[in-house]
Amino acid sequence: MSQAEAFEAQRDRLRAVAHRVLGSHADAEDVVQEAWLRLSRQDAATIHNLDGWLTTVVGRISLDVLRSRRSRPESPYDEVVVALEGPEDDVALADSVGLALLVVLESLGPGERVAFALHDLFAVPFDEIGHILGKTPGAAKMLGSRARRKVREASRPATAGPEQRKVVQAFLTAARDGDFEGLLRVLDPEVQLTVDTPGGVVVVLGATSVAAGARFGAASGGRAVLVGGLPGVVAWREDGSPLSVVAFTVVGGLVASIAAVADPARLASMELPEPPETVSAPR
Repeated sequence: MSQAEAFEAQRDRLRAVAHRVLGSHADAEDVVQEAWLRLSRQDAATIHNLDGWLTTVVGRISLDVLRSRRSRPESPYDEVVVALEGPEDDVALADSVGLALLVVLESLGPGERVAFALHDLFAVPFDEIGHILGKTPGAAKMLGSRARRKVREASRPATAGPEQRKVVQAFLTAARDGDFEGLLRVLDPEVQLTVDTPGGVVVVLGATSVAAGARFGAASGGRAVLVGGLPGVVAWREDGSPLSVVAFTVVGGLVASIAAVADPARLASMELPEPPETVSAPR
């Protein structure tokens, strides 16, 4: 088997690894292509375990991408399922790489994210992960354990059940009415708001800051949906074009994070439900 054929046999697995680490199909494709370029420049005789060599290369390139993101925030998701609430709820909730997980992964440090994705999702041993991260196997295992704990704590309650929907509706009602105290009652003190705008991603931290800048009149008049399994709202303009998609993560009866898409280009790339026949003008 030629080097190119051996790589092609690994391409789907490598793409899956990069996507789980980075949460972006486009970035994953770039990482896999870079891995091929590095392999093509490598003397095949020096590679004794191609699977392990490629996993290490993809892991290191992905780690570099994650570190570069620290200085340029990006949207915490790439592709999510947006569906109307109804009998299909269980299908949306079963989306294993939905917005809930991707939002949590974005909160992890690069080392934590690589350790968690490679070990828990692809069973890569910690000695190999340590090699990728430049750490001992013990240190890599510690990073993986810390990341796993954060994912479990944040993901367990993040389903769109009746109680979560009730909290979201209370938030939207308070935002629509300009009820600052009402907003503070339903926001986690450390809530994070992430808004994908035409000018880039804007992040707001803390209940006071989020409540002070809450402008969700359009969303409060929108339609309830599931966004990657999370309770959310989609709103449209009068001409039927999408205005915004907002998803809420509710933990312990409080809104822990809000992810909103308001970038027309990004909205156009998402598969959204059809708008109702009559769309009210957003406030």
